[in-house]
Amino acid sequence: MNALAAADSFTIAADDSGLMRRFLAWAARAYPHERAAAVNALARAYLHSPLPTSARADAEVALTRMLDDPEVMVRRALAEAFAGAHDAPRQIVLALAADVSEVARVVLAQSPLLGVVDLVDCAGYGDAIAQRAIALRARVPAPVAAALAEVGERGAALALIGNLGAELGKPALWRLFERFQNDAEVRERLIERPGLPPSLRAAIAAATTADISGFVAGAGWMEPRRAERLARDGREQAFVAIAAECDGADLAELVSWLRGAGHLTVALLLRGLAGGDAALFAQCLADMADMPAARAAALTREPRGQGFAALYARARLPAPLFPAFRIATECARGAKAGAAIDYALTLRMLHAIEALADPALAPVTAMLWRLAGEGARDDAREFASQALVSEPQAAPLETSAQAPAVLVLNVEPGNENFAPPVELDLAEPVAA
Repeated sequence: MNALAAADSFTIAADDSGLMRRFLAWAARAYPHERAAAVNALARAYLHSPLPTSARADAEVALTRMLDDPEVMVRRALAEAFAGAHDAPRQIVLALAADVSEVARVVLAQSPLLGVVDLVDCAGYGDAIAQRAIALRARVPAPVAAALAEVGERGAALALIGNLGAELGKPALWRLFERFQNDAEVRERLIERPGLPPSLRAAIAAATTADISGFVAGAGWMEPRRAERLARDGREQAFVAIAAECDGADLAELVSWLRGAGHLTVALLLRGLAGGDAALFAQCLADMADMPAARAAALTREPRGQGFAALYARARLPAPLFPAFRIATECARGAKAGAAIDYALTLRMLHAIEALADPALAPVTAMLWRLAGEGARDDAREFASQALVSEPQAAPLETSAQAPAVLVLNVEPGNENFAPPVELDLAEPVAA
């Protein structure tokens, strides 16, 4: 039996009918590490040696008996021998898959003998280690992925999301998000997975901004209302960026989710138009007015027409804001949709809306001025970035001693560089 344990391979002769009985008698007295080596060798012989039929049957009985060995290392040695084998006894593989996780994970991660029903069953009663082994299989069929999404522990969920061989459909992806939406690492893994539904990307963005807002407010770094406003702006920026990459059914699904989650607001519609995304606005109107998207898109291309006015009313948007949305839609026609605010486009909207001198549109102009400021800052950042690239070795600024006399300012009266103070008439209204 010691030779058996040490052998890389061996054969069993036809007249060795008592070998398996001697093996089992020896195993009852041997040390655990000796039994582990012998069991692994016997299992490899079962798979790869040309055993006579009777000897193969005896070996299968002996290996089945070793499933009752009290030492985990022995059962693990058996699992390692049979893990990737197509010709292993299925009943032994199933028993190993139901063993403690240290044994089970070996076959759960590899065995081709475990079918969908077996894996779903093991995912249901297995611990986190066993579930993770299933989640890391080269291919995880959709029913198995759905089971893990429903009951899998956190480690298994992370492994499943990161496994591109896992057939994760929309329901399974949504279930993973619902269960772990407060877990930043799970959200990050989800957002990195290719083919994520736009609506789920939007939901992840909303959960992330809510987390950040709560943390900032809880830490006392910012007044809660200001933190919430920044979070709302961040959510809307993410929604518009996601929408800019969508079309057709994906855009319709995104808008439907936004509306159902309470994120379809006037502020979001204005942000989309200020970024040149007329398609998002048209889809939102179609959803709110319960109208085919193609029909709504056609009506938004003629914002001065009666059809657009009827669509706006049917969508139940605020009636006093209709002139502003008509102008914004007209300005956005033909613009290229993007995630960022188009500063020049937003200014055109503002000038046209302010020319109406309608007090009811003050909330819209206030919102557009904030968006214009955001767009101006984005343009400035882009300009500065390009300047740094084009001028990597910029000359140092001149000091006052080196500068021409005209640049050395002296604020005392009588100096040629002195400028009188500018007086502001605060009685005049200032644009919001």
